[in-house]
Parts: sequence; structure tokens; C-alpha cells
Amino acid sequence: MAADVTAAPRPMTMRSLLVRGMLAGLAGAALALVVAWVYGEPQVGNAIAFEESHADHGAGHEEEIVSRAVQKTAGLITAVGFYGVAIGGLFAIAFAFAYGRLGALHARATAAVVALLGFVAVEGVPFLKYPATPPAVGNPTTIGGRTALYFGMVAIGIATVVAAVIICRRLTPRLGTWNAVTVSAIGFVLVNAVLFQITPKPDAIPDHFPARTLWEFRMASLGMQAVLWATMGLLFGWLTERAVRK
Repeated sequence: MAADVTAAPRPMTMRSLLVRGMLAGLAGAALALVVAWVYGEPQVGNAIAFEESHADHGAGHEEEIVSRAVQKTAGLITAVGFYGVAIGGLFAIAFAFAYGRLGALHARATAAVVALLGFVAVEGVPFLKYPATPPAVGNPTTIGGRTALYFGMVAIGIATVVAAVIICRRLTPRLGTWNAVTVSAIGFVLVNAVLFQITPKPDAIPDHFPARTLWEFRMASLGMQAVLWATMGLLFGWLTERAVRK
């Protein structure tokens, strides 16, 4: 009997997971753009106006390479869209490693856990140490150093989250799921608290910068990431579990 060559593709291939991850990331980026336009962009405008009002006008005005109108429309759409697709692809790879290794969780629950852990590692840990600052604020000569410190903290966040998950898995047979999660979470907090104390923190914000503008910009930045990761976790999990059931 001839083999059926029209069989449907398997839902758990790496290709199918990557496609779903990138689509979910793109959808999350679209929602994050709404948060950026409604809450983030007004604060960016306030920060730029503040810097211009305190600039040394005698030193001359540097010509803009990209206009502000382009920055907050096509530029922002392109940057957030590419970021969402890239993060979505990485999310799919993380899901592939986690699926079946987090107990008896089905696809949707696994995606939700991966999204939560990813948000904590990629955004939560770096945000607590190096929260976002509006563009055009601070000493431009320190941008390279601040960027390196931020990405270093992202690496620390990912490493400590992965370590906490591994320790939790190993402790679960002896302590039970609840106690293992509690011990791992406490260890994660303590390790990061120590690392926060020994890593440098550059002074990037002028003392006279409006506190409300800074606070609202940081909340908008955090909200964008929360919307992106939540959308990826929910949409990716729904798409994958739907494909598995079919």
C-alpha cells in the first residue's frame, strides 16, 4: 500500500514553532506600539524639550539626521516590529527546550511560564538595576558604557533564571513542587540582590530633570515589554495547543 504523501505537518517541528513564535512576537509588537504611542512618545517629547531648553545655545545646534516625525512613526514601527519578530523567534526556541521539562504542563501553560520567566530575565532584572531613560537625556559620552552594563545585566538575568529553573527541577522530587519553587525563587532574589550591589550604576539623569516625566517614561517602557511578552505567551500557547489538538 502506498504511503500517504499528503500527511499534515507535525505541529512541534522547529520550523512550525519558529513561525508561530515570530507571528506572536509581531502581534505583541503591534500592541506594544499602541502603548508606546499613547504613553511613551509624549514623555520622549517632554524629555527632548527639556534638554533643548537647558542646552548651550551658544555652541550651535546639531542638525538632525532623522526628523522627529520619522522617528516616532516609521522608525518606531520598524524598530519595534523587528524586535518583536526576533524575540518571538527566541521565545519559540526557549519553548522547544522547556516543553516536557516543566512537569506535566501542556503547551499553553508551558508557553505562559516561558513568557513569565522570559519577561523577568530580559526585562525585569535589568529594569530594576538600569531602568529605561528617555532619549537625549544624560551625558552622551557614557552611552556606550551604559549600554554594555545594561546588556550585561540582561545576561545575568537570563543566567539566574535558568539556574533557578534547573535547581527547582532537581529539588522537586525531594521537596515537592511548591517548596522547590519557593526555595528557588528565594535563591534567585538573594543572588540578584548581591549582584545589584556589586555592579556599577552610572549617574545618567540630571538632578533637575522632571521626576514625573522620568517615571511615566519608565512605566511606559515597562508596559510595552509586559504587553509584548504577555501577548507572545498567550497567542503562541493558543496556536500551538490548537495545532497539537488537531
